[in-house]
Amino acid sequence: QVQLVESGGGLVQPGGSLRLSCAASGSIFSINYGSWYRQAPGKEREWVASITSGGSTNYGDSVKGRFTISRDTAKNTVYLQMNSLKPEDTAVYVCYAKGAYVAGYWGRGTQVTVTS
Repeated sequence: QVQLVESGGGLVQPGGSLRLSCAASGSIFSINYGSWYRQAPGKEREWVASITSGGSTNYGDSVKGRFTISRDTAKNTVYLQMNSLKPEDTAVYVCYAKGAYVAGYWGRGTQVTVTS
């Protein structure tokens, strides 16, 4: 069964914005740590952003100042707000999340396409 459900991907023009969501399906576990990765055709998977149990955030150099990762405890969801999108941001975005005392899980990925 799917334990992480992603949404929010789509087609957007350069300079636009998208908000990705990663939720624990059926409240199977409470998300404690979350991160986002992306993979474009012909390129290896790239780490994008992460948020720790204490709320500390970290970002890859290519997205600093443009992307924001956050967590909503009540909704048991991790978000990735993407602003000022560029064509090079085009990729499949994948969520990884875990609870405090459980193993981590990967989402199935959502496509983000930035093009004019």
